[in-house]
Amino acid sequence: MSIPDIPKWNVWYNLTGSTTGLSSCRESGYYSASFFTGTAMRVLLAPMEGVLDSLVRELLTEVNDYDLCVTEFLRVVDMLLPVKSFYRLCPELHHQSRTSSGTLVRIQLLGQYPEWLAENAARAVELGSFGVDLNCGCPSKLVNGSGGGATLLKDPELIYRGAKAMREAVPSHLPVTVKVRLGWDSDARQFEIADAVQQAGATELVVHGRTKEDGYKAERINWQAIGEIRKRLTIPVIANGEIWDYESAQACLKETGCDAVMIGRGALNVPNLSRVIKYNEPRMPWADVVTLLKKYSRLEKQGDTGLYHVARIKQWLSYLRKEYSEALGLFQEIRTLQTSADIARVIQSK
Repeated sequence: MSIPDIPKWNVWYNLTGSTTGLSSCRESGYYSASFFTGTAMRVLLAPMEGVLDSLVRELLTEVNDYDLCVTEFLRVVDMLLPVKSFYRLCPELHHQSRTSSGTLVRIQLLGQYPEWLAENAARAVELGSFGVDLNCGCPSKLVNGSGGGATLLKDPELIYRGAKAMREAVPSHLPVTVKVRLGWDSDARQFEIADAVQQAGATELVVHGRTKEDGYKAERINWQAIGEIRKRLTIPVIANGEIWDYESAQACLKETGCDAVMIGRGALNVPNLSRVIKYNEPRMPWADVVTLLKKYSRLEKQGDTGLYHVARIKQWLSYLRKEYSEALGLFQEIRTLQTSADIARVIQSK
């Protein structure tokens, strides 16, 4: 197969409607931008409950070069979830598990019962998900109270059983991945946790470099621990946590020895962050961020009452405020508004 002639890619996607030179290649599934630039680093878009839904994935993958997106978690209890639950979480399943720009999407499951994780993992890939991911890191009190997410870090054996059941339920050519933290209230069991994932047959491990009790405290990030896990395992390890720009990404790669990172909050602070950290490009200017927000304000989930969308627009602006001073004024203008239509009118006026 010959490599197509690719023109130089713009600094970022032109939001006025023209596409980048690599769009057709990305949609083909054979090449990514990193192939043409020689960049070895993979950048994955993290699952962020309450923020990174399909609408935001759609917008962010238009202006970035992500190698993969992982969905918000699908909560698994003691049942096989209906097909509509998978499509609601991941409408990209209707399009070969890809966003419109061609970025692959993987469904994440959250639960503690191996047999039901397996059943739902099988259904996810039958519907077209590019593999499945197991959430063993969510620090939410609500999630942990029901026995899911980071609670599993207390019992590496349960992580092993859940991941193994999923691996056995999913065809071998599709990835089964796991996302963890270093532990519950200390990192004393980090190697037990990592070993459990590898022994279960997982394809890759994503490690957030903090414990559950650390939350998101910047000073608690421990990239060195991620590096120790990477040296110990034979499966690929992906680093996650405190990656905000090109410099922090390079520092993380150097300290961990990983060749892939997963970014979450930073991707909301700087909408073109994957291109910033892959290619040392400048952050997107505020005018282009506004264009992105205008596009987002016109979108709503099918069947959405509007309240859901209102909360997410405000939440995204709260992240943008950390990087763009102009976002504060816009946030203040929409802070008390209660409908998507009202918020859209304000944003569209900018």
